[in-house]
Amino acid sequence: MRHLKAGRKFGRTTAHRKAMFRNMVTALLENERIRTTLPKAKELRSKVERTITLGKKGTLHARRRALRLVAQRDILPKLFGTLAERYADRPGGYTRIIKLGNRLGDDAPMAFIELVDRDEGAEAPEEKKVKAKVEEKAKPKKAAEKKTKAKKEVEKKDDSSEK
Repeated sequence: MRHLKAGRKFGRTTAHRKAMFRNMVTALLENERIRTTLPKAKELRSKVERTITLGKKGTLHARRRALRLVAQRDILPKLFGTLAERYADRPGGYTRIIKLGNRLGDDAPMAFIELVDRDEGAEAPEEKKVKAKVEEKAKPKKAAEKKTKAKKEVEKKDDSSEK
């Protein structure tokens, strides 16, 4: 019987699971939105909610407890400053899970987990990668670049000879 055995194991050792969730909590607090599998998002939600509540307390003990779940120290000022102010009046429910459908490779259910009232200007790393790929495709081909460089050099020579 599984009485009073909360939490999923995800087929990982305890150390691996703790490290994975530390990294995920840090990434979510930093980017305010990450894409992961639905079961991981559901498990991550409680850890992030607890961490933000510690940020709202703002005590030294709360900082030390938050540092257990946050992998990078430079995220703590955001947690105890920006996020604590943003959620000061909210009694809980700091995260939202948005289901995305299934992943192509293994048919795993995927989801976005994001902070409620997040900064819309902030982009997740995956969104930045997609934008970079689109911009890369929009660039001209190398042969065309060489022709334009050659034309510019000829124009510079013509300009300098006219003077």
